[in-house]
Amino acid sequence: MRRHPVSDIVDPEEFPESLAKSAPEDRETEGPLDEIEANPVRPYVDLGGVKILPREGLHLRLEIEEGSKRVVAIGLDYAGSTLQVQPFAAPRSSGLWHEIRDQIADQIGRQGGTTTLREGPFGPELVAEIPVAAGSGAEESSRLARFIGVDGPRWFLRGVIAGEGAVNPEAAAQIEDLFRSIVVVRGSAPMPPRDLIPLRMPSTPTGAGEPTDG
Repeated sequence: MRRHPVSDIVDPEEFPESLAKSAPEDRETEGPLDEIEANPVRPYVDLGGVKILPREGLHLRLEIEEGSKRVVAIGLDYAGSTLQVQPFAAPRSSGLWHEIRDQIADQIGRQGGTTTLREGPFGPELVAEIPVAAGSGAEESSRLARFIGVDGPRWFLRGVIAGEGAVNPEAAAQIEDLFRSIVVVRGSAPMPPRDLIPLRMPSTPTGAGEPTDG
């Protein structure tokens, strides 16, 4: 029987839905996985805060912040779709996705876009129509994106799906399986909630294609 620390015990009447963790019921076995839940012999590509399982046709991109030169997101191109992932530190007993989801919707609304909340394979997700700046003389267009999130033990993993995975059910299933296969490495160092768990260039990229700076 697992013993819960006193800090983990919360009166349900004092625990609003906005603080509850949001994750699939089978997350601990089907993913996204915590490092201690993952098979240690699988040939993951180690990117610091996340590990990616190589598969044929998968291409990795590292998204670099221009000023600090730090890796701020991992881009995955697969099956006609793109998946951007970011791992964040989170509290042990409460989740971040409910609050972050509302902030994403507000931000997209300020950009002139629209969002629709729906129930997806990972729980609540946002389907967004985001304006895209057009060239001179061209009509303004928009693109569709799906914002997904999973609260794990002491971490939160955010994903943004675009391309075929945002509109095609078959492609969506493939990119969702890729998201499920991600392992989050929170580490033991204290971190404030919402801080990005450090990401880095892999030392020996294998199988997933050479990572490139994005």
